[in-house]
Amino acid sequence: MALRRWHRAVLCLAVCILVARFGAPDRVVAADEPKPREARNLRIIGHTDLNGRGNGGEGLDLQQYPDGRRVMFYAHTAAPTCFTTVDVTDPKAPRVLAQVPTSAPHVRCNSLGVSGTTMVVAQNTDLPGQPGGGARIYDVSDPARPRELSYFNTSGGESRGAHYVWFADGQYAYLSSGSMDFIPAVPPRGDDQFLMIVDVRDRRAPKEVGRWWMPGMRKGEPGAPLPRTKTSDGVRMHSAFVSPDRPNRLYAGWIDGGIVIIDIADKTRPKLVGQRSWYPVTPGYIGHSFLPIFSRQLAIVTQEANQALCADWPKPIWTVDISDETRPREIAQFPYPTNLAAFCKDGRFGAHNIHMNRPKATSATLTQTVVASFQNAGVRVYSIADPKKPVEIGVLIPTAASGKIGDVLINDVYVDEKGLIYAADRVGGGLYIIEYTGQTPLR
Repeated sequence: MALRRWHRAVLCLAVCILVARFGAPDRVVAADEPKPREARNLRIIGHTDLNGRGNGGEGLDLQQYPDGRRVMFYAHTAAPTCFTTVDVTDPKAPRVLAQVPTSAPHVRCNSLGVSGTTMVVAQNTDLPGQPGGGARIYDVSDPARPRELSYFNTSGGESRGAHYVWFADGQYAYLSSGSMDFIPAVPPRGDDQFLMIVDVRDRRAPKEVGRWWMPGMRKGEPGAPLPRTKTSDGVRMHSAFVSPDRPNRLYAGWIDGGIVIIDIADKTRPKLVGQRSWYPVTPGYIGHSFLPIFSRQLAIVTQEANQALCADWPKPIWTVDISDETRPREIAQFPYPTNLAAFCKDGRFGAHNIHMNRPKATSATLTQTVVASFQNAGVRVYSIADPKKPVEIGVLIPTAASGKIGDVLINDVYVDEKGLIYAADRVGGGLYIIEYTGQTPLR
């Protein structure tokens, strides 16, 4: 017995010497992590199911703190959780810091943005008129203890509050929101969300400074109701993008209204620059995400598949020519996976969100590559070196605990400045951290 204890002591001493000399061995993804259903040039290096609350929305934002900690802010698509903060300083061992509940069971915190120590979270209600819609502003100087500072109310009437927020400069939040005083031409869940610009420089007293909607969205306006695709998703704003490289422009996906470029030089009076709608040439196409790449005078536009079994097919991604902002025109469609039929048998298949090149130090600025969430087809990476011929260069589809392909739904992606990909699963998979291993660089 004494000899066995001596052997253990010698072994422990040897391990301590090795660790001191060479460093601790890398932690790896848990052995019980299911092997991905499909993987090419991508591999999972870290994963958390967020304490069983892994229903990801369309909000991922990464912040690095002065002490070196890196924290991912993760919006949830439905109650009971509004958002989660995750320490990803060691991407192989992500750790939940805080989980903040929704204000009510009918509120979803689908989208968020972080700038400095301020976070704005969109508040979307399930039904028009329910209370709690709008945006909530938090102090996140301590990401383990977020503090709510104020609530900006856009609920009441036909409003479902705010579905999406772009907040990157610490000054203005660009909401896709309804309002009590706005009666949409097509309610409910129709033409109810438009651009609302909110000044948040005083974090405890946010105030609306401007709004814009497409003429014909409001009840009684000339041209109302506006034409729409066969899926009738609504002529309403979905997403926004504003960059310090072109601060007088906002680029928005407008669902059945296609894509819209808006002049925001005067935030009190936004005005239309250009629009591209696919109606009626390609019924079913909508504008979801709209990412300009200024250096190349082009943009990436995604559709959104929101029905199961490919019922609202097709929902692709496009490269778009924006050299003339008054007349954006598509260049080419991204290729679909070869095993298309399998994805249409279970769950949602089709494009959704892409990495949006957030203007911050912890975000990659991709001009030759697109990283996309493709719902049950996982994370997909494309080279757009030739915008006329996008090429798929990577794919990763996690395996759901159930083993069913329809129980994976990658909803959003974020690429950090080191090239790591963070992916949110809407069904329950939580947060995946993925390394790209292909020869064609992410750039």
